[in-house]
Amino acid sequence: MAIDTRLLKPSRNQQEPIYLQLYHRVRDAIANGQLGPGDRVPSVRSLASELNVARGTVEAAWQMLIGEGYLIARGPAGTVVSPQLDGRTDAGQPATPAHTPSPRAATRSALLPFQLGMPALDAFPRKSWVRLAGRRLRSMQVADLTYPDAAGYEPLRRAIASYLGISRGIACSPQQVFITAGYRGALDLICRTLFRPGDAGWFEDPGYIHAREFLQRAGMKLVPVPVDDDGLNVEAGRRRAPRARFAVVTPTHQSPLGVALSLPRRLALLAWARSRDAWIVEDDYDSEFRYHGRPLPALKSLDRDGRVLYTGTFSKVLYPGLRLAYLVVPEARIADFADTAAWTGGGGSLLLQSVAADFIEQGHFVRHLKKMRGLYATRRTWLVDALTQGFGDALLHVPPRAGGIHVLAHWTTPRDDRRLAQAANSQGLAIQPLTAWCMRESATPGMMLGFANLESARQAHAQVRRLHRAVADLL
Repeated sequence: MAIDTRLLKPSRNQQEPIYLQLYHRVRDAIANGQLGPGDRVPSVRSLASELNVARGTVEAAWQMLIGEGYLIARGPAGTVVSPQLDGRTDAGQPATPAHTPSPRAATRSALLPFQLGMPALDAFPRKSWVRLAGRRLRSMQVADLTYPDAAGYEPLRRAIASYLGISRGIACSPQQVFITAGYRGALDLICRTLFRPGDAGWFEDPGYIHAREFLQRAGMKLVPVPVDDDGLNVEAGRRRAPRARFAVVTPTHQSPLGVALSLPRRLALLAWARSRDAWIVEDDYDSEFRYHGRPLPALKSLDRDGRVLYTGTFSKVLYPGLRLAYLVVPEARIADFADTAAWTGGGGSLLLQSVAADFIEQGHFVRHLKKMRGLYATRRTWLVDALTQGFGDALLHVPPRAGGIHVLAHWTTPRDDRRLAQAANSQGLAIQPLTAWCMRESATPGMMLGFANLESARQAHAQVRRLHRAVADLL
């Protein structure tokens, strides 16, 4: 059975984004039997052409349906309705997802313009990586087929400890380093080892939305603490939750504002943790990408009392599909974390960990970072210039920042940044509104745009023109 594509045609007069309209129409068609198990749905390309919408818009809807189990992608064979469905979803329930996912979550196979959290995939040294992986596969021994060390591959832990000592000023042993499955894996290891559901903790406001969602689902009680030009306001945290058990911070390059935690506040935060026996979770997610001056030292480098839990990830410096991160724990807590890691499964694929270790030890990693710093500085300039030309200073203000792989642009007059982002993303873009990253504090409305995958100044200007057309009616 094939669905009449006229039934999928979205309305441009509705406030609901087009990709959500498509999502609802396909889901309703499955619920009422118009699409049955195993039925093939139109390809992204053909449906986008027939409906006269952007391919990214259809892709976003299809990926939501695939992620929720309604559709199954079968490569060249096309995309079909899941054979496990009986055609009778709960039609009595409103056909809406539990939440409107971010563009990054809504699409896995397509890289959307301005998508956050993505490094320059076109510049990743794939040939070197594949060569190292091939060597590892060819030299695989029987011993490599057993269960890996739950704390992580020992040579990778040594390489990370050495790298952190040189680049971040962190003196640690390989035994203090735990390899995890992404940043969420590091947070999970911390929560299971040190915290209990209901524990209160400071959280930057605005702050990294995915960490916030993970911690809240883990049962943590997060207390929003405002961020200004000097980073987390420690005194405000003391007033709001003086007995908090932990604080989660991004001190080198605050997510999403891009400011650095000042030295007085770093010392104040460490003093608070020492006096309360509290923990500081330092997320050093993209400290390597600083375009002016040397990278700032890590907060962990100032820790003399063993209160900082340092996390880093390879998602931004290599590629997110690697799903590798690391956690540096205080020496006194190695045994506790090792015990937790032993029954939670550890950091994933031994093959990928060993390739990452070779990549670092053979010098590829440092060369790649050096190349990326120059490339990102250029690509950021392309985007800022395009925004300035496309919108003008009267509409947008882009504060200068020393690093990172996204641009934060503030609207100069009161705007509904969520509505603007919704309009843009319905046209296949992937910007995020600043207010969505806030828990309580009122932030100046703005939008966040990734620039790492802009391959030319011309492309930057073309995408900004698309953005302007998408939101023009709301300006």
